[in-house]
Amino acid sequence: MSMRIAIVTGASSGLGKEFSLQLAENFPDVECVWLVARRKALLDELAGQLSLPAVCVPLDLTDEADLGSLSRKLKDEAPDVRVLVNCAGCGYLGNVAESDPKLLARMTDLNIRALTLVTNTVLPYMRGEGRIINVSSIASFCPNARMTVYSSTKAYVSSFSLGLREELRERNISVTAVCSGPMDTEFLDIGEIRGNSKMFKTLPYCDPKKVAAGSYAAAKADRAFYTPRAFFKLYRFLAKILPSTIVVKLAKT
Repeated sequence: MSMRIAIVTGASSGLGKEFSLQLAENFPDVECVWLVARRKALLDELAGQLSLPAVCVPLDLTDEADLGSLSRKLKDEAPDVRVLVNCAGCGYLGNVAESDPKLLARMTDLNIRALTLVTNTVLPYMRGEGRIINVSSIASFCPNARMTVYSSTKAYVSSFSLGLREELRERNISVTAVCSGPMDTEFLDIGEIRGNSKMFKTLPYCDPKKVAAGSYAAAKADRAFYTPRAFFKLYRFLAKILPSTIVVKLAKT
């Protein structure tokens, strides 16, 4: 009988770490979790904090060779993947014309290409009653000037999740897109957002622990989307009913 596992990408810090820490209590049938991220030392540290066995899989998901390594590991071990959390992602502040092309490429490679290919690679090992959680963002509701590429990649994640959800319905695999607001994690520092955006100074922040818990609850309830906090639920509603040419001005970062 194949081992029942979960896979969490972006597991080394922030929301991905919280997903890993809360996995066992939400999915007690999972026997092992594969922790995927670039920084092995942080993965090793996290593995020691978990209440279930963990396998550290240090990979750069923007690297084609590393994606191949994940594919080979799955083929060799043939696990029964019960939960896939696509949490790896990045975002950088700045106008497109003034941005480093390498950072633009990294956003599209990690947020879109890697998420899509990881999902494609893992799906043959999901045998039913599985849960896929894709971390999108409130930025997916409308393009955010000065984070145009990031918000566009997250619009893809939300759209991809909804379409995939319909494809997998007959296989009894649910897909949930998590559309959270900003969280006080290293994401803000790496993306040079902290202190450089008036919008981020005024928005209410989400607690990563609560976001992870709410996301798992939404996934178990087979919900297509999860948006924490009433403020961001209202924003999602307004983004649906107002012309995007108006909302994009309000959503400028």
